[in-house]
Amino acid sequence: MFARNLLLVLGLLPATLVAAPKVHEFTLDNGLRLVVQEDHRAPVVVSQVWYKVGSSYEHDGITGASHVLEHMMFKGTAKVPAGEFSRRIAELGGRDNAFTSRDYTAYFQTLERSLLETAFELEADRMRGLLLDPEEIAKEVRVVLEERRLRTDDNPQALTYERFNATAFLTSPVRNPVIGWMDDLEHLRLQDLEAWYRQWYAPNNATLVVVGDVEPAAVHALAQKHFGPLEPSPIVPPKPRPELTQQGPRRLTVRLPAEVPYLLLGYKVPALASAEPVAEAYALEVLAGILDGGRSARLARTLVRGSEIAASAGAGYSLHARLPELFLLDGTPANGHDVAALEQGLRDQIERLQQEPVSADELARVKAQVVASQVYERDSVFYQAMQIGILETVGLGWERLDEYVAGVNAVTPEQVQAVASKYLVDDGLTVAVLEPLPLAAAAAGGDGAAARPGGASGEKSDAN
Repeated sequence: MFARNLLLVLGLLPATLVAAPKVHEFTLDNGLRLVVQEDHRAPVVVSQVWYKVGSSYEHDGITGASHVLEHMMFKGTAKVPAGEFSRRIAELGGRDNAFTSRDYTAYFQTLERSLLETAFELEADRMRGLLLDPEEIAKEVRVVLEERRLRTDDNPQALTYERFNATAFLTSPVRNPVIGWMDDLEHLRLQDLEAWYRQWYAPNNATLVVVGDVEPAAVHALAQKHFGPLEPSPIVPPKPRPELTQQGPRRLTVRLPAEVPYLLLGYKVPALASAEPVAEAYALEVLAGILDGGRSARLARTLVRGSEIAASAGAGYSLHARLPELFLLDGTPANGHDVAALEQGLRDQIERLQQEPVSADELARVKAQVVASQVYERDSVFYQAMQIGILETVGLGWERLDEYVAGVNAVTPEQVQAVASKYLVDDGLTVAVLEPLPLAAAAAGGDGAAARPGGASGEKSDAN
């Protein structure tokens, strides 16, 4: 299910609840952005390096390159052998990891405050000194292929979502899965990764975010020492690949061995970076909270507990995406009900939002939930750094944190009704249905249709 997006709570609390911590920013001569936020509640520091590259930067033939390169970043440099990076962090009592998304690739360490220099030393070394060994690449590609099989190909809902997303978007790079298409992964070459690394892994394409029990001037000095000597690279932004205007609803049926049916609806909407006016993005954010903001939200109240046509139902919106994406609704029908009934129930909720302004009480409750969620988020040093890193990397800037609560609180019932009427319409709608086949078919078929996302999976579509 699409849980309320983590980014729903990206924003600072009003001053009446908690004083906004001061953010310090620096830019090194080689273009590296450094953002430091003090949090002296515990002797801990989080260091994160964010690169402006992810699956939405990729093109046909090299999908998955960003994710494979994330794996390779732990495979050693001339100074630090393969596996040594994480071993050193663990020996110091810290933890480290990395993640890739559509819009960024990020690497992080959480350490005792006096050990920050170790993180900087290691990250600066692999920012420009990564060794790309053909044998290690082949090994990691096999790891990623297996990861893809387990998380997508053998997961009926995940595979349905992947096909749904590729049907909803025809030209936007948002259509590509973060993990990459199977065929592209199988044919990924050494020179592909070398070129990708040289193109994007440079100080002038990175943001270093540090949050914790630190002094900004000292962090700046450490960054100068370790990252300052690194040479920048010419960064050529990816070519714009705007999505073609959709001219009617698109429908996709995916037939796979599965236990239950599954339904996805997606409407094309702008994110904060592309919304004009920006108030529309905050109205869409509130709209998602009205539909799916806990037990009191409309989908749970009316479809799961009320009419009982849904075993589960949810909604989601990516406010801080780099490119326009989808306003999503999904669900699984309850026993005795089919996908058609669930789809009608979801559509009825959309129509209600279009026809009736949200009550003042309901709107106030949703806004209060946003603030309560933010209290929880701001208790985490890690997620404070995440908030800054995401906004910096997608081009919005950390300053937008200060606008979030005000933007949400300014949303009116009329604005919610307006964005529902403008964007949640059939001309921008894609619908996907997972139609379960008997699970016995998967066992009888050996590797099964679901194991080959490029092959015959019994899908049909009617795209406009």
